Amino acid sequence: MGMTVTEKIIASHSKYDSVKPGDIIDITIDARAARDFGGANVVKNLNDFGLRVEDPEKTLFTFDCNPTGSDQKYAVNQHICRQYARSKGIKVYDINAGIGTHLLIEEGYVWPGATAVSTDSHANILGAVGAFGQGMGDMDIAASWNSGRVWFKVPASVKLNLKGLLPEDVTAKDVILNLLHIYGANTLLGYSIELCGEATDRMTLDERITIASMATEMGAIIILFTPTEEIISYCRARARSAFEPVYADADATYEIAADIDVSAFVPMVSRPGEPHDTVGVKELPVTIIDSAFIGSCTNGRIEDMRVTAEILRGRKVAPGVVLKIVPSTDTIWKQCLDEGLIEVFKTAGALVSNAGCAGCAAGQVGQNGKGEVTVSTGNRNFPGKQGQGSVFLASPAVVASSALAGYITTPDAIPAEPKTFAVSSGKPVSQAPKPMAIVTERSTIIKGRVWVIDRDNIDTDMIFHNRYLAITDLIEMGQYAFDNLEGYRDFAKRARPGDIIVAGKNFGSGSSRQQAVDCFVSLGIQAVIARSFGAIYERNAINAAFPVMTYGSFDKIDLRDGDVITVNLLNGDVVNERNGLITVINPFYDAQYEIYIKGGLLGKI
Repeated sequence: MGMTVTEKIIASHSKYDSVKPGDIIDITIDARAARDFGGANVVKNLNDFGLRVEDPEKTLFTFDCNPTGSDQKYAVNQHICRQYARSKGIKVYDINAGIGTHLLIEEGYVWPGATAVSTDSHANILGAVGAFGQGMGDMDIAASWNSGRVWFKVPASVKLNLKGLLPEDVTAKDVILNLLHIYGANTLLGYSIELCGEATDRMTLDERITIASMATEMGAIIILFTPTEEIISYCRARARSAFEPVYADADATYEIAADIDVSAFVPMVSRPGEPHDTVGVKELPVTIIDSAFIGSCTNGRIEDMRVTAEILRGRKVAPGVVLKIVPSTDTIWKQCLDEGLIEVFKTAGALVSNAGCAGCAAGQVGQNGKGEVTVSTGNRNFPGKQGQGSVFLASPAVVASSALAGYITTPDAIPAEPKTFAVSSGKPVSQAPKPMAIVTERSTIIKGRVWVIDRDNIDTDMIFHNRYLAITDLIEMGQYAFDNLEGYRDFAKRARPGDIIVAGKNFGSGSSRQQAVDCFVSLGIQAVIARSFGAIYERNAINAAFPVMTYGSFDKIDLRDGDVITVNLLNGDVVNERNGLITVINPFYDAQYEIYIKGGLLGKI
């Protein structure tokens, strides 16, 4: 039986000739990266467990979350990473370099058919060149640095054939927003998506990066493109190793295959709160903005900068609107300078910052304040992700046009006079409660009070907001659990050691941050049981020996908030102590149990 692109890449990096969905195997990792906020925890894990770095040439730090070095805690973490890098001969792409996932491509660390891991949850952006990239938590990254390998569960594959011609006003960002409109945040949860068809064949590297960068927002493991000759040539000129591109076998098996007519796509915008809550820009009511942002790993490429400059040229940003522009890498920044784009941006009234992730990483320009309305080219607009205001997601063309108009619009509808700017304000954030005790007892049967949180797509910013990412002490983390989840901001005050959380689909979607698991460990929460989990969150929890399990329904036991349940981790039996009723959920699988018993992935390496 033939294999998909994902299966062939994984198999070629394992000891097996072939693999199939559901197989859990060790794979060799070609490039292993850590960012500035996750890097300090990676170093801590390596030092605490006495681990070495297997191959410094394949190992690197990228400081893209806070490339201005403007935050004291980030500065400390960056310094920890620099010191470790000096002692081990590891390359550091420092605060002047740009976004790590882009640098992996630009600097030749990945190529079609390669594998890579990073503490960046958007490492799957590497699917743009036909490489298999994954965001992982600091334990996984430490393990990969030590052995050059990580365990992975082979995902099932989906094949989407993009047919037809894109309308002239539809950009790559609109393509992914239209796909989100079709599939939402969890229809393709846990799948590897392979895009093909005449529409993709014509896409440039920059366009492919834009689409691949939002696989995480679709709940997918990765979006993979078949590399064209142009992309193969680009990678061959940079690759640090010889390679042959990987293509799917003609008889490969896909769990889902669909034809999608892109000629029906329209310019789209994501409404605040959820990237998949999309609507046509022209269907959106007049929405006055306070600020606009162009950049991020999704739309910080040179083609994005050129489109932006073309729209801004000879015009001024609307009075009272702040436009922030951040190229994705220093190479692109210099291209902007050489082509005169920086002058266009500055003349129009934009703020231009040095290359990096910017607003959605909470470490640079792009954050907004409470009550502020922002239109952004970022990939996420979860509540609080880019600040305390509201964030709409759109293409660079729409964002640039909106900055000129003072409201969200398209390039063909920029008015002669902008809308009037409105001022709003918010209340200060209250002080967080003190952390609670940690429960570390290992047992295959757990019993605890249930928090039934009947919501889907609870993301990592709701669980542990990005403004706390510099915290590395587990004891401090518990006080911030769910403090960005509406209705549960006092969770840390009310939770008791031994409690169990029951939630909906796609729990833990979003960032790769380990803190979104560790904050529950800090509070003594015993487990999270959900209908499904974000892929990175699930493996972070497993690696931390924190029980996560999935279920289909609790209707049989009439589960209510506050009930006490007993859960058998090995066979999935769940007993509601209130009524004695029993149901079965999905138990631990073998690899999960092994990690759980030894106290974590790094417990006995």
